[in-house]
Amino acid sequence: MVKSPNIILIMADQQQYRLRKSAGFCFDTMPTLDKFAAEGTDIVNAYSPNPICAPARSCMLTGRYSSANKVRTNHNLRDAFYEKDVIDVLKEHGYKTALCGKNHSYRNPSRDFDFNAETNHLGNEPGQDCEPDSEEMKKYRQFLRATKFTDWQEPCPFSVEYSLPYRNVSSALRFIDGTKNDPFFLWLSFAEPHNPYQVPYPYYDMFAPETLPHLESMDVDLSTKGRRFVWLKREWDKVIGDDKKRVARMRSNYLGMLRLIDDQLFRLFSGLKSRGIYDNTVIIYVSDHGDFVGEYNMMRKGADLSDILARIPMIWKLPGIEGRGRIKEGYANLIDIFPTLCDYLNIEIPFGVQGKSILPMLRSKEEYEKYRSEFDSTISESGYGGLYFDDEDELTPVEEGSVGPAYDTLDCLNTWTQSGFVRSVWCDGYRLQLDMLGKGYLYDTENDYSELNNLYDNPDYSEIKTKMLEKLAVKEIELSDPIPLPHFRYRYKRHPKNYIHQKFIWKKDQNTL
Repeated sequence: MVKSPNIILIMADQQQYRLRKSAGFCFDTMPTLDKFAAEGTDIVNAYSPNPICAPARSCMLTGRYSSANKVRTNHNLRDAFYEKDVIDVLKEHGYKTALCGKNHSYRNPSRDFDFNAETNHLGNEPGQDCEPDSEEMKKYRQFLRATKFTDWQEPCPFSVEYSLPYRNVSSALRFIDGTKNDPFFLWLSFAEPHNPYQVPYPYYDMFAPETLPHLESMDVDLSTKGRRFVWLKREWDKVIGDDKKRVARMRSNYLGMLRLIDDQLFRLFSGLKSRGIYDNTVIIYVSDHGDFVGEYNMMRKGADLSDILARIPMIWKLPGIEGRGRIKEGYANLIDIFPTLCDYLNIEIPFGVQGKSILPMLRSKEEYEKYRSEFDSTISESGYGGLYFDDEDELTPVEEGSVGPAYDTLDCLNTWTQSGFVRSVWCDGYRLQLDMLGKGYLYDTENDYSELNNLYDNPDYSEIKTKMLEKLAVKEIELSDPIPLPHFRYRYKRHPKNYIHQKFIWKKDQNTL
């Protein structure tokens, strides 16, 4: 009997899509990942359903958008709403499960995973299956807390072996060695390159600040980008001042963190190969969302649904399916991972999942063409609702808690950047964004990556604008939450791959839910 394939879901936190050589960046930041991408399938148009940590992760695990699973912010994990997620399904089918690294989802690592080696950005107390802390490791945690969750302008005073990515891969290999003959699902979740932006030698000076490319968006008038950008940049300036050298060092540290992660990927892949299990392991590499990394002279995230924040790396290696390399056709989303794994493993996709199987995209261009209408667009969501807050409201960032009393820290996810509702759709190389007040933006994402030229009111693009508005409306209707089902009589007709545009005949012996 052939053993079920192992599954490793590798997630970086806040990795901007284009900062790799294979994506057109000037520096070779992640050579191991680029080699892996060339051998697998690297989806150019892959997106986060909500470019915030907890919502994105909850969407990925449930296959449901934030509007359906109810995790709209980092503070709504307790509200997660779904019937079965990917952990439930894989456990039902005999998989041993592990979390090595950052969680930040509604799941309880000590209860819901067979192996728990949870770590976090500031070196929080490690998971129960982490190796015991030494005195030096405790000092490392103290150092991380000293960064105030922002940055460290000097080299990290601890060696690579103390870094979280190194420890996460060490934990992953220990878990794998203990699985014996059971198939396993490993969520290897790096907390980097998310802030605090800190990195040890040799990565500290690997991409020196003075060598970094100038970004045109650093000089743009942010009023053209909307109120969230203006507010967020103003608060950033209060925290760090107009210190372009500090931002350059943050960018440099960020790129160094990417290479640090990449070297740990090399350790992981080498470990899988030496154990003879690489060829029978599904490997997926993604990020939960992006980071400005200096665009608009800002770091982190928080302002709307720009391509920089919402586009993510998504790379697949599937045993038995030849990799396609870098593919530009079609759109994929984090919510598609769960149903795609179900399809690949011949497992029924649970009710309530909104993502679709992208297996045709991964198999061949010919098979993609048969189903292209299923993958011609994707959407992303932001906001927790209510009216927008502005400077006239009697609330200050200090009172709200988004900055420290000394204005030396900033939480970019706050009342001002997250109130209200915003939606965005990608299709045919364009992105359209619309908010609850009808404020619109339209960008050519293929030729205007930094989104400096808003085409929404340009009459030359009126036809494209109309098409994009229609696509957004249709996607919103398509993704209406079917939970709960009617309690009497009605049958629920559903394509086994969760497709909506494909002809499918319901038969009496099908599961009617």
